[in-house]
Amino acid sequence: MHVLFLCSGNVCRSPIAERLTRAFAVEHGRTDLTAESAGVRALVGFPIEPFAADVIEGLGASASLFKARRLRPDMIEHADLVLGMTERIRDHAADLVPDAAHRVFTLREASSLAARADATTVAGLAGARGRYSIDHEDIADPVGLKSEAVARVGDRIADALLPLLHALAQSEPLHTPVVEPRLTRSFVSGGCYASAGNR
Repeated sequence: MHVLFLCSGNVCRSPIAERLTRAFAVEHGRTDLTAESAGVRALVGFPIEPFAADVIEGLGASASLFKARRLRPDMIEHADLVLGMTERIRDHAADLVPDAAHRVFTLREASSLAARADATTVAGLAGARGRYSIDHEDIADPVGLKSEAVARVGDRIADALLPLLHALAQSEPLHTPVVEPRLTRSFVSGGCYASAGNR
């Protein structure tokens, strides 16, 4: 499965989700799970925002070797699942490639559908849409805010993303059982903030 994460500038929210997904795939031996990210108004070529990089590393993933990219239609066409950080970004992606609309969600929408409908596939998520009253709350852009605000956004992304990845992983057995040492930890409350967020 290839997952595309979308936000505005591709320097904070979507890179956090991308790198957490890649770390999840490595920890669970999921060579079939890949991820990338892009922005609808991307700061093309920019690195990850420094506070966001701290969050990524504090949650146990890598923030290195990243350059922001602008969303292109072919990215959506090649993705099995597209997850926007807001409804507006989700709708923009669906408008760009209407044939892919059934696999385009907000992150929180997909996570809620997986939990409420016990969906373990993208088709299951699409089939559950419209049958459940779900949380459509956006994950707001924290760029320009203090490190604590970025850390809270990182926690919100992880809280929605990790259960979704676990649900989707149920569609096929994990290749190798691996204990999760860090990815389920809260960046703020899990003790990472003092060591990583204030560098």
